[in-house]
Amino acid sequence: MRKLSRARYAVVLILMTHGALATALQPIVWDRTPIGLILTVGQERLVQFPAPITLGVPGSLPQSLRVQTVDDTVYLLAQQPFEATRVIARERDSGRTYVLDVTASADGGQTPPLQITLAAEANPPDRADGDGNASHDATAARIGYVTLTRFAAQQLYAPARLLGDLSGVAHVPIKPDSVTLLRGDTVEATPLIAWQADGLYLTAVKLTNRLAVPLLLDPRALRGAWLAATFQHNRLAKHGDEADTTVVYLVSSVPFAAAL
Repeated sequence: MRKLSRARYAVVLILMTHGALATALQPIVWDRTPIGLILTVGQERLVQFPAPITLGVPGSLPQSLRVQTVDDTVYLLAQQPFEATRVIARERDSGRTYVLDVTASADGGQTPPLQITLAAEANPPDRADGDGNASHDATAARIGYVTLTRFAAQQLYAPARLLGDLSGVAHVPIKPDSVTLLRGDTVEATPLIAWQADGLYLTAVKLTNRLAVPLLLDPRALRGAWLAATFQHNRLAKHGDEADTTVVYLVSSVPFAAAL
C-alpha cells in the first residue's frame, strides 16, 4: 500500500510540474521575422513549435550548444557564450520554416520557456478555392527537401519529354559566377539554376574537379548555411576526364548568395 501511495504521489507531482511549465510558456507569434532567442550559459531553455520539427544547426555551434529535439519541442543548452547565430527549424510534415537568431551570454538571467504560435490565416491551407482545388499555399506547403531536390534533378537530367512544371515552384534569378563553395579550393563551383517554393530555395551548382587525381566529395566541406545538400555523384574523376563534373543540390531558407 505504501508503494502504491508513493506512486500516486509521484504521478500527481509530475502533473503539477507539467501544469506549472505549461502556464509559464512565453508565447510568440511567427510572422516570418527572425525570432531572437537568448540563452544563458548552463541554463536549459525549452522552445515549443506548432508541430514536430527538425532543427538545422550551423557547424560552428555543436561544441557550444547542446540540442535535443522531441517531436514539437527543442531543448537548448549553451555550454559557452556565442554571438547571434542563425538556426533554421523546419516542420517535418508541412515543410513550414522558422528562423531563429540564437545567442548565449554568461551572465544572463533566468529565461522562460518559449512557445511559437502561428498567426491566424485568412485562407487556411486545407480550404479549397471556388473551383474546388486546394489553394496554392496548400500545394506549396507539401513541397519539402526531397520533392524539391527530385524536381531539380529531373529538370537537369531527365529527357525533355518527361519535363514539366511543379505547382508552387518558381524560378529565381541567380548569377552564374564561379564561387568558393567547398573548402580547400579543389573544386570549381558554378551556380546553374535556382527555384523557390514556400520559403525554401533550391540551387543547382555545377562542381568540377581541379585536381589531377580523383576526388571524393564531402558535404562537411561545404561553405554556407544549408538545410540540405545532395550530390548527383559524390565521386569526381581527375580533371579533364569526362566524369570530372557533377551537380550539388543545395536547399536553403534564403537565396543562394545570402546562404553562402
